Amino acid sequence: MSQSVGNTALAYARVWHTVDANGRTLGKLAQRIALALMGKHKPIYDAGVDCGDYVTVTNARSVVVSGRKSEQKLYRHHTMWPGGLKEIPYDTMMEKKPDEIIRKAVSGMLPKNKLRDRRLARLHIFADEKNPFEANVLRRWEDGQTPGPQIPSPSLGFYKHQQTRTR
Repeated sequence: MSQSVGNTALAYARVWHTVDANGRTLGKLAQRIALALMGKHKPIYDAGVDCGDYVTVTNARSVVVSGRKSEQKLYRHHTMWPGGLKEIPYDTMMEKKPDEIIRKAVSGMLPKNKLRDRRLARLHIFADEKNPFEANVLRRWEDGQTPGPQIPSPSLGFYKHQQTRTR
């Protein structure tokens, strides 16, 4: 009789990440945030299971865009009234709601399915340096990269019993 070991609660535990958006490019930052929200950096990732982490973003006012997007980008929404299409330029949106710029970019990079709203609920964006979730944060992205799997160091003796081939 064989026994299989299932996924434990520890494997599905959610970790809090924090990102400083100061001087970061909007698209690349949104892509990395979307990967963390989906949980693609975890070895237990499954597309139908919500196993992503929490992400907090600070300094949303300082995010940058490339090219002439700051002059040309428009955010559109409809009020559902006849002729109710509203267009808000990037500059105006940055002054009034800088968190919505990052939220819309991340939303566009998440899969369009039933898990999308649940994943976006785990994204917390703050316009300034202040972060009320600072006590929960376990990982920081100093260079903007999503933390990958931990690779054991050779100095810890992990490779001690393995022989290397010489050619």
